[in-house]
Amino acid sequence: MRSLGELLRMEHISKRFGSFYANKDITLTVNRGEVLTLLGENGAGKSTLMNILIGLYQPTEGKIFLEGKEVRIESPSQAVKLGIGMVHQHFMLVEAMTVFDNIILGDKHAKGLFIDRAARRKEIEELSAKYGLDVQLDKLITEISVGEQQRTEILKALYHGAELLVLDEPSAALTDIEVEGLFAIMRKLIGEGKSIIFISHKMREVLHISDRITVLRLGEVVGTVNRADTDGQKLANMMIGKELSESQYEKKDASGAEVVAELSHVDYDKEHKHSGVNDMSLKIHRGEIVGIAGVDGNGQTQLAQLITGVIAPQSGSIHLKDKQVAVFDPNAFITDNVSHVPEDRNAQGLIGDMSIAENLVLKATDQPQFSKGHGLLLNKPAIHEYAEEMVKKYDVRCTSTEQTVRSLSGGNQQKVILARELESQPSLLVMAHPTRGLDIGAAGFVHEQMIAARQRGVGILLISADFDEILEMSDRILVCFEGQIMGEYSGKNPPIEEISLAMTGK
Repeated sequence: MRSLGELLRMEHISKRFGSFYANKDITLTVNRGEVLTLLGENGAGKSTLMNILIGLYQPTEGKIFLEGKEVRIESPSQAVKLGIGMVHQHFMLVEAMTVFDNIILGDKHAKGLFIDRAARRKEIEELSAKYGLDVQLDKLITEISVGEQQRTEILKALYHGAELLVLDEPSAALTDIEVEGLFAIMRKLIGEGKSIIFISHKMREVLHISDRITVLRLGEVVGTVNRADTDGQKLANMMIGKELSESQYEKKDASGAEVVAELSHVDYDKEHKHSGVNDMSLKIHRGEIVGIAGVDGNGQTQLAQLITGVIAPQSGSIHLKDKQVAVFDPNAFITDNVSHVPEDRNAQGLIGDMSIAENLVLKATDQPQFSKGHGLLLNKPAIHEYAEEMVKKYDVRCTSTEQTVRSLSGGNQQKVILARELESQPSLLVMAHPTRGLDIGAAGFVHEQMIAARQRGVGILLISADFDEILEMSDRILVCFEGQIMGEYSGKNPPIEEISLAMTGK
């Protein structure tokens, strides 16, 4: 990387909420024409620091310099005027408007109510062509893909004059092909002298696209390293403050154990290859992890819904232990000791505006421990005591069990779900993308809980688009392609090339 001079310096930045420091004495620099990655566990202070940079928060202490000049950024609109643009993980687009109208919102060229739309369109089309930001300007936001929404956000930031672009978890909802497209755009931007702050939990991406990497832990900078001078193991050790084991979990052969769940020749909407299940048969034994490998969108979502009672098969049968399922209803599956860590923890796993304590007992409010009269009168002291115990046991980092679960980081939200689902003593645990969007520390905690559950005799169905996770965690691996099982492999010394080919349907 050739240095084009320092663009941004955040010097001795601290942010205190009461007595709690979210950021403490952080100093970092971003040079022109580079990708600086911020790496750290959930709760490490990355989001707080970026919210200070874009003017959503004011620092308790410290200074910000742009091109050597001290600036005070008091609002996001002022950050935009200073050439700082941020693409949030959850896009900030107006869905009822077109791509074009979203881009020109707050147009710097507007004269009163008048905007020269033809001139603005020409300018946007030129930017789009220059940076390979392919968008459909006349489409509504609801009519375009997630990848195109992201390109719209980047184009909007560039249109409004961004010289420094903050990308917060930009690949979280993208396909592998879209991620490659994003990286190509990033390279063009830094080639033109723009600067990027890249926030990601995915180590391979960080090592692939970064020039320098700043690691945060518990609100403080652990260190900044050049990409060429580090590797994934060193970065992981910096992030969590201890040595990570290189060894994989020991794999088990549970083929002689009790079958806790079985699908036999199950069909569901099989005409639609990416949202259906076609003649699927599989077994999950007590005390094993069965991993479903496959490119996301090949029937895995429907498999999880079938085996948790959300949808019913159109043909074939599902058995839980030795009983054929007749009624497909999530409550019935819960009664049959099926637990579920869903793929979208916010939409399906938690009620965001309810407290941590309330979310922990969502499935158990009719139990005598927590209520009288089959859930009509809740025993709040008992619920509070139980929640305090679970928060400690599962290391949920929060200020109070009464705070809303929405206010937690992604990793801590996942711990709340794990606590609720594992404490119900399931015989079958269905985990769909359980570490998606989590940092390495939180992902490691999830994996440790999976292994502990397996040791207790829980049968686990692991659905993940992360091939490394499937290889690391699975006792048996089944490959799913277009709703069909393409092959079954032992998790011990699995044939990686053969599995990879099966994932493409070969």
